[in-house]
Amino acid sequence: MAIVVENITKVYGGQKALDDISFTINAGEVVGLLGPNGAGKSTMMKIITCFIPPTSGMVTVNGNDIFEHSLEVRKKIGYLPENNPLYPDLYVKEYLCFVAGIHGLPNKKKAVEEMIELTGLTIEQNKKIGALSKGFKQRVGLAQALIHKPEVLILDEPTSGLDPNQLLEIRNLIRETGKEKTVMLSTHIMQEVEAVCSRAIIIDKGKIVADDSTANLSLNAAGIQTTIVEFNKPADRNQLASIPGVLRVKVREGNIYEIESDKTDVRELVFKFAVDHNLSVLSMQKSERGLEEIFQQLTVKKG
Repeated sequence: MAIVVENITKVYGGQKALDDISFTINAGEVVGLLGPNGAGKSTMMKIITCFIPPTSGMVTVNGNDIFEHSLEVRKKIGYLPENNPLYPDLYVKEYLCFVAGIHGLPNKKKAVEEMIELTGLTIEQNKKIGALSKGFKQRVGLAQALIHKPEVLILDEPTSGLDPNQLLEIRNLIRETGKEKTVMLSTHIMQEVEAVCSRAIIIDKGKIVADDSTANLSLNAAGIQTTIVEFNKPADRNQLASIPGVLRVKVREGNIYEIESDKTDVRELVFKFAVDHNLSVLSMQKSERGLEEIFQQLTVKKG
């Protein structure tokens, strides 16, 4: 396992930012840590990267404990904080050379050249960081996180504030990086996770409320699926609702019906229903619930 988090709790004053959190991330996974603002995402990342200690619990990164082997953990992690703290008066190349020196890299010049090429900073390398656009500043942040070739990459809101073109550029860069490294990124943008991650962990009020692959999360989170069917003429709603596994039936305009069911795929049963009731099926499709809908369901304030 690349990252193992066991029973992590973090208390600020009398408030729990994280409440008995546990999860594991395998080597090579790209995992999204989702949650509303204040859910505890940044706190979790700061604990994993040894910036702050937990109140209780344990974290290991590639087998190294964050308490006993803090320096080893930091060597294995590349970290891009949410506010991307850079030196605006340094030139891009100068800054990356400085970071390479901090990591004690034997060939700083080669490492900097590789990162500039990898992150698409070639045309901006001789500019001051303060003169760069937000998108290129994020690239510089990623370059400093990657320059020492870490095994684990931790990204806190890596695309916050970017325009659509910059979003695509940074997402592609993260996706390519994820082919070789373990990546954990925090965000509250659902499209981000769907575009980049293979798995999502959703936290709310310091607790994990869902943890699954992005493909399975919509089904497992709510335990229901929706089938949209259009018949050639009206069907009896109550009879449709009596199909095994069907939870409820909603009538749309025309002869279109929205059928909610448990985890059973009812499409074959709906076809049989149509034959038995002298109906023709004009169209039918299973509608998957998006991550955004699941996120809202799991994190909405209930009052």
